[in-house]
Amino acid sequence: MIPVKHRLDIGRYLEGMSDGGYTLDQLRGFVAVAEEGHFGRAAVRLHMTQPPLSRQVQRLERTIGFALFTRSSTGADLTPAGRVFLEEARRLLTAADIAPLRARRVAAGTAGTIRIGFTAVSALTVLGEWIKTAAAELPEVDLVLSEMVTHAQLDALLAGELEVGLVRQVPRSEILDSRLVATDSLVLAAPRDHPLARLDKWPSLADVGEHDVVTYSPSEAWYFYELVVAAFQHARVKPRYVQHISQVHTVAAVVNAGLGVALVPSSAATLSLPNLVFREIADMPRDTVELFCTWRTTHDNPALSALLARV
Repeated sequence: MIPVKHRLDIGRYLEGMSDGGYTLDQLRGFVAVAEEGHFGRAAVRLHMTQPPLSRQVQRLERTIGFALFTRSSTGADLTPAGRVFLEEARRLLTAADIAPLRARRVAAGTAGTIRIGFTAVSALTVLGEWIKTAAAELPEVDLVLSEMVTHAQLDALLAGELEVGLVRQVPRSEILDSRLVATDSLVLAAPRDHPLARLDKWPSLADVGEHDVVTYSPSEAWYFYELVVAAFQHARVKPRYVQHISQVHTVAAVVNAGLGVALVPSSAATLSLPNLVFREIADMPRDTVELFCTWRTTHDNPALSALLARV
C-alpha cells in the first residue's frame, strides 16, 4: 500500500506538466522502461539509444522529486511510488493522444454538446426526430434537453443558456435566427361519451361553443390562448371557458377526466388517453399552429451547425 502522502505528492507533481516541468517524451520513455523492465529493451522499442533514454528518466525523477525505479545490473524495477506514477502517466499519454482527434471532431461539429429547449408538444413530434437524427449521424454529440415554454426559451437563448429552441413564435430580431420546422392544425378533444364525439359529422366551432371549453392560460400559454380566441372570434362564437391551463398535455388530461372539451394541436393525439377522442372541426383553418427552431445568429457551436444542416 502506498502511503497517502505519496499519493498526494504524485498528484501535485503531475500538475507540473502544465508548468513545463516535464514532457510527454519523458513520460513515454518512463512508461516504456516500466513495461519492459529494462532500459536497453525500452530504448530499442523507442528506436533510440540507451544513454538519452536514461537521461530522460533521470530528468523526470529530478523534476518530480522521487525515484521511479530501483536499478540493478539485470534491469529496472518500479518503486512503490513509480507504480502509482505509471498509472497516471498512462492516463496522461492516452489523453494527449486523444485530445487532437477530439478537438478535430468538435471543430467539425461531429462531437460536442448542444443545449436544446423545447415545448411540451414539440417533444411529441419534432424533438423526437432530432434525437433520432443526432443518434444516427452525430453519435458523439451530447444533447442536453430542457422543457420550457416559449418565452422562457427565448430568455435562455439571449442569456446564452441554450444553443437552440423549439418555440411557437419568434420575435423579429437581429440576435436570433429562426426556421419554420413544422405546422399543425387545431382539432377538437372530447371525452368519448360527449355529444360532440358522437356526432355523425364534423362539429363546427358553433357546436363547440355550446359546451364547456377548457382553454389555455393567457400568461403561460399565450400562443395557444390567442389561437383559440381568434378562431372563436372569427366564427363569431362566444364559448364558455371553464379552465385556463398552461400545457397542452394537461389540457388533454383535464378533458380526459370529463371537465369539458378543448381545441388542441392534432399531434396531441399521440398521447392516447383512454377516455379521449379527437375530431376535426369543419370550419377550423388548417396549419395555423406553427413550430420554429431558433438560435443565436452569432453562435460558435459547430455541433449546432451540424445538427441544423441535418434536420
